[in-house]
Amino acid sequence: MNDRERADAVYTALLQRQGERWVQPRVERTRRVLDLLDDPQRTYRVVHVTGTNGKTSTSRMIESLVRAHGLRTGLFTSPHLERFTERMMIDGAPIDDAAVADAWDEVEPFIGIVDAELEAAGDAPLTFFELLTVLAFVAFADAPVDVAVIEVGMGGSWDSTNTADGDVAVIAPIDLDHADRLGETIAEIASVKAGIIKDGAAVVSARQSAAAEAVLRDAAAAKGATIAFEGQDFALVKDSLAVGGQAITVRGLAGVYEDKYLPLYGAHQGFNAALAIAAVESLIGGGAQPITGDVLAEGLGQSTSPGRLQLVGVSPTVLVDAAHNPHGARALVEALRESFDFDEWGIVLGVLADKDAAGIVAALAPVASHVFATAPDSERANDADRIADLAEVAGLPVTVHADVADASEAAREWAAASDRRAVVIAGSVVLAGEALALASAEDWKSGWTP
Repeated sequence: MNDRERADAVYTALLQRQGERWVQPRVERTRRVLDLLDDPQRTYRVVHVTGTNGKTSTSRMIESLVRAHGLRTGLFTSPHLERFTERMMIDGAPIDDAAVADAWDEVEPFIGIVDAELEAAGDAPLTFFELLTVLAFVAFADAPVDVAVIEVGMGGSWDSTNTADGDVAVIAPIDLDHADRLGETIAEIASVKAGIIKDGAAVVSARQSAAAEAVLRDAAAAKGATIAFEGQDFALVKDSLAVGGQAITVRGLAGVYEDKYLPLYGAHQGFNAALAIAAVESLIGGGAQPITGDVLAEGLGQSTSPGRLQLVGVSPTVLVDAAHNPHGARALVEALRESFDFDEWGIVLGVLADKDAAGIVAALAPVASHVFATAPDSERANDADRIADLAEVAGLPVTVHADVADASEAAREWAAASDRRAVVIAGSVVLAGEALALASAEDWKSGWTP
């Protein structure tokens, strides 16, 4: 087999496992595999990132800023948009097929041992996400990286990524999501997410509700960790539109950084950048050493966030955003209003069944002129008719489409009828990935042709 085939075989093997939606509070199973592998996750420094929204964007900015310091980086995020190697980045690029296949060859001999132990104890075998986490930790050790930026899969305390000890714990905004697994109140969810705070760590947090802040402060105190909050200890001072993104001024933990270019749209990305800056100040220089101007400019300027307000088409304008809960949808609406000058937005919307589809529709309704209801290509997808019903209840014009190809073609045709119209494709990371592939294959940046 060539390297591509070897890497694809790894993914096929992972897919035979319980899916990443199958989670139990059982971090010790992942720890057992890593122990047999001599704890590769202890060979580099770790920035551990949790929260409800903004985790991936913040993680990517942190990685870019660390790499701009001349350090070799690993980045572990989820889910992927198009191919699973996107989840494991080495120095800003998806891991090589050969590297991920070689890492799997190291891991595979120990899988049967742990599966047998689990079976003997009456427990389920290792899961997709548990093994993916182990695979990433091994690959980063093999690279080797100086710093790994690790995004939590779900929650925090019992997530398989919590086998790594974060030198810096980063808490993105906390909101209600995965209530069936994480808790029904903000405080309960914050308690699970606070589980990534380790003894003596540095903690940096986005601005949180009073309930979440109290939980995080208590958790940090119990671990002898320092904690800094956006708005109090560091802040996004100013953001203004710039070509292709925005100019931001940030008061960090160790310095003030004025008018720095960030090639991402939306005020929420400015807040994510402030959080990323505080995290890197904490990692490099203990929160007391400013990031030099050239390093900061390079790190922010090279930041990308695929599938987050990503421009994929022109004439008409088409954006893709992975907003998959009401909090993310509200941030999307604010960004559309702040960063773009259109009168009407067509929303191609597809949502997974375990998400708050009604809440997402309600959040998008203020800017939606027409909803093109569809379904992501997933067995967990919400029926397109169900999405259409929710849009109708919200008083929105809506049409139903079999898949994202049909929905996006109809939406682009609708938008092409007026230069004051544009399209955004949103509601699911799965849908975003499909849209990115389709936009590339059909070259939406060349404009609409009937």
